[in-house]
Amino acid sequence: MDDASPSGGIEAGRAIPDHKPTVAVSMGDPLGIGAEVIVKSLADRPRRGRARWVVLGYASCLDAAARAAGIEPFWWIVPSGSPVLLEASGAHDVVVVDYARDASLTAVGPPDPSARGGGARATREGGEASFRFVEDAILAAKGRLPGLGPADAIVTGPINKEAWALAGRAEFPGHTELLAARFRGKRQRMMFVAPQLRTMLVTTHVPLSHVAGLLSLGRVLETIELAHEACVRLGVERPRVAVAGLNPHASEHGLFGDEEARVIEPAIALARQQGIDASGPHPGDTVFNAAVRGRFDIVVAMYHDQGLIPVKLLAFDRAVNYTAGLPAVRTSPDHGTAYDIAGRNAADPGSMAAAMDLALVFAAGR
Repeated sequence: MDDASPSGGIEAGRAIPDHKPTVAVSMGDPLGIGAEVIVKSLADRPRRGRARWVVLGYASCLDAAARAAGIEPFWWIVPSGSPVLLEASGAHDVVVVDYARDASLTAVGPPDPSARGGGARATREGGEASFRFVEDAILAAKGRLPGLGPADAIVTGPINKEAWALAGRAEFPGHTELLAARFRGKRQRMMFVAPQLRTMLVTTHVPLSHVAGLLSLGRVLETIELAHEACVRLGVERPRVAVAGLNPHASEHGLFGDEEARVIEPAIALARQQGIDASGPHPGDTVFNAAVRGRFDIVVAMYHDQGLIPVKLLAFDRAVNYTAGLPAVRTSPDHGTAYDIAGRNAADPGSMAAAMDLALVFAAGR
């Protein structure tokens, strides 16, 4: 295999530590584009050489993705539970932990690009496999995956929520909720990092009709605090945190709701008492434009689509999901399984590559 070597910092002003961090990468749904974007991202030799990458998934899916892309396989394969995992990860930049022979799973092959109906679909088998890959990545971060020392970061490939539900895991709407449960986190938040914009969510995967009832002074304040801390870890010396309102025009002084005056404004005031440069509540239809123009370093959004629409509009193939508030570093590409193009060598690896790079930045700053 190639002996790739470190090539300086991941981004300006951020140095790579002398030792190589270990990053556990869960492949995501085997029937999605996870294998493809992982292979394409790690095919970059400088990126490959910056860490020891342990990919948890099916080797057959990675092999198929490499063949379709014309990429020569660059990884070492060990079966799940292998006692030589630690030795292999020390000797090779990329080790694939292959679950093909795991009796607890029904093996799922790579997606079939010739499948009718626009490609693959959510299945129980895909949900079971992707859930297991994430569970083992979490064990790796805790230093409890057999044969491997503690991982410095987790990068999670795209999963499908319907597939998780089919596999009996409906209690976890997504990665964030599973990570919070397994790490017993009480302050975790979804943060999205794009080249032009950073945003963090107060609420995540909940119906829009429930958002107002979930807002509290403490929850908004914690999100502001975590947004500030995350930006500091990314090298922003004094982060400027903009807090969006919930209602149109940030309620227009109470004309369109009282959440701003009752919850959001007091939370901002308490954050400022802690020395955080927080401002708002700003109208949701203008605050993101101001952040993109350089006025703010991060925007705290009240609900999922308020924060995600501008991020995905600006950087659909470059944005990264980071889980703030966990004892472990976790990043993920900001896209789904893309069943419709799985197996067709049509996936853009930009978001996965950015997720890997950002994981190393946060790992270096721990």
